[in-house]
Amino acid sequence: MDFTIKIYLKFIRKLLKKNYKFQTICDFLQRPEEKVILFKHDIDDLKQNSIIFAKIQRKYDIKGTYYFRIIPRSYDKDIMSEISSFGHEVGYHYENISYIGKLNKGVSRDQLFELAIADFRENLEKFRKVVPVKTICMHGSPLSKYDNRELWDVYNYRDYGIIGEPYIDIDYNDVLYLTDTGRAWNTSIGNVRDKVQSKYDYSFKSTFDIIRALENDELPDKVMLNIHPQRWNNSFLPWVKELVWQNTKNVIKSGLLRHHLQ
Repeated sequence: MDFTIKIYLKFIRKLLKKNYKFQTICDFLQRPEEKVILFKHDIDDLKQNSIIFAKIQRKYDIKGTYYFRIIPRSYDKDIMSEISSFGHEVGYHYENISYIGKLNKGVSRDQLFELAIADFRENLEKFRKVVPVKTICMHGSPLSKYDNRELWDVYNYRDYGIIGEPYIDIDYNDVLYLTDTGRAWNTSIGNVRDKVQSKYDYSFKSTFDIIRALENDELPDKVMLNIHPQRWNNSFLPWVKELVWQNTKNVIKSGLLRHHLQ
């Protein structure tokens, strides 16, 4: 069984043995280590799972970054405050263009962007009443025709005290990007926007493959691991539920990808 907490723990121990440092996105953007792991967590659903990962990382003195959406199944003041108190970074997983576009069909592009930046400001203020927010990260919104990063074609997030956005401000020719989107690693199946331009071309079918590459010193010195905590479970029934549901979503998203390419 892949995508279990047990496998995650094994992975962490292997990384520690290989003498990697661990930084938040914010710290990396300002003072990058030479040999470093960036644990980035997208809290799209099952927000309580984020606490499990945050506590494990605190136990091993590892720092990670957690991006929460504004929706109820992600946004939670108590959870975000607790994770921040562990020394982790908490950021805003924004989806303003896709959200506003869904609510306001037929508006002009200028109106869409004006409404979207107002929504961004409002939500960012809400987050900052709970935790300090220094970086933001787009939510892929695979069912939307909009890419939420387009907001920054018109506006500048640094005007709002944001120092960076990992999909914009990190050079992935220098950092290997690995994501569990689609409940696989860097798969093209069901992955609409969670991808980067990079010189690296690793093919990992499972977390076990990544661990083996790590043991054989085949990974580069800088790696970002994009993790969705909702996918990782030790208990059999939640594990199977996530497997079945993700496979269903992958079929839908693969259809969307084919449509976008036409």
